[in-house]
Amino acid sequence: MTLAPGLRATRLIMVERDDTAIAAGSGDVPVLATPRLLAFAEGVTTVAIAKELEPGQTTVGTRVELSHLAASGVGAHVEIAAELTEVEGRRLVFSVTAVDRHGTLVFTATIERMLVDRARFLARITQ
Repeated sequence: MTLAPGLRATRLIMVERDDTAIAAGSGDVPVLATPRLLAFAEGVTTVAIAKELEPGQTTVGTRVELSHLAASGVGAHVEIAAELTEVEGRRLVFSVTAVDRHGTLVFTATIERMLVDRARFLARITQ
């Protein structure tokens, strides 16, 4: 396993109706919903480190600090980029940005994830 700062990933999305605040229930306007953008961002963090995880390992989200700075309507293209900036034991910190095709900064976030053993983590879940 070589989890070290500098690991990166990007994803280009096109905002669909299912991605809007209306669809997510987080607002009443047809723009990219903050919860949906956060979900995309967390997904990109997992891609950034996926090849470096040992079999049976995964990460879970533990903390997010974000700013949603600009609206993106249906049909807009947004590129989400994540970079691993800090590794402290099992704690991983990512810097995430999202920029639209016009170069407008849409979103910035710091996302923390914890490295866990998948089987042990799932065994502790109670229903």
